[in-house]
Amino acid sequence: MKLIYKIPGFLLIITGAFFLSWGGLLVREFDNADIWQILFWRAFFFTITLIIFLFSIYKKEAVSVIKKSGLPGVLGGFAMSLGFIAYIVSMTQTTVANVLFIISTQTIWLAIFGYLFLKEKISIKALFSIILAMIGIVVMIGGSLGTGSLFGNLVALFIPINFAFLILLIRKFVTLDLVPALFYGGTIIVVVGFFMSKTIVITPHDLLISFILGTFQHAFGFICIVIGARSTPAATVGLLMLSETLLGPFWVWLFLNEIPPISVFIGGSIIMAAVIFKILEQKRSDVSKSI
Repeated sequence: MKLIYKIPGFLLIITGAFFLSWGGLLVREFDNADIWQILFWRAFFFTITLIIFLFSIYKKEAVSVIKKSGLPGVLGGFAMSLGFIAYIVSMTQTTVANVLFIISTQTIWLAIFGYLFLKEKISIKALFSIILAMIGIVVMIGGSLGTGSLFGNLVALFIPINFAFLILLIRKFVTLDLVPALFYGGTIIVVVGFFMSKTIVITPHDLLISFILGTFQHAFGFICIVIGARSTPAATVGLLMLSETLLGPFWVWLFLNEIPPISVFIGGSIIMAAVIFKILEQKRSDVSKSI
């Protein structure tokens, strides 16, 4: 399993975005579980998967690795938990389109944070990719944007900002393995979900969906992103993460036959062009460094 640390960062980011993109489809499969029950059980399986991952990688050293992550790990976990809670709250207070649009601004936040705090310069080509991707997002969901609730929109801002903060920590402390930050974040959500739920008892079917969400969609996705972000510039992380925004509606269309409007296909094509452009640039950069 240690081979995952040798995979190029940008490939791990794309893989992580692929796993996360299944969230919308899987949530649709729940029968009776409410938001806080879903949050609790997803976080429960998420945390268990992380524990198994850490002990399979570090064996007896797993506990010391968690401790070694120190304050950055705790802060990263806290940021993650805030982002997860903000997602749930904002979804109940404003339109889905608003939330998706605000989340997509992580591309800009990551570029800004990387430039201000890590002195990571943004190339002209990277800037072009970001602008192109944002145009694609506006085309993709701009027609569905509603006014929503001001409170809900403001809460939704915590999602991309906290994600950008987590990536900032990972890029700042590249010598630390901050996968333990995911452990802290998952633990916080388990506690919050437990106390916010009237009962944690759900049907076997919903429990299975929670397992798939927590283990494959959530844990695998964020493990790939956290490890991949160690060697990938912040602006590039944000751009490649747009693959999640692109693929999410595709899975719902493919498996639930929910046909999206033509704007989704047009905007999605623009986003894909921006992502492919950045991947090709990244590959050329990696080849030139190896020569």
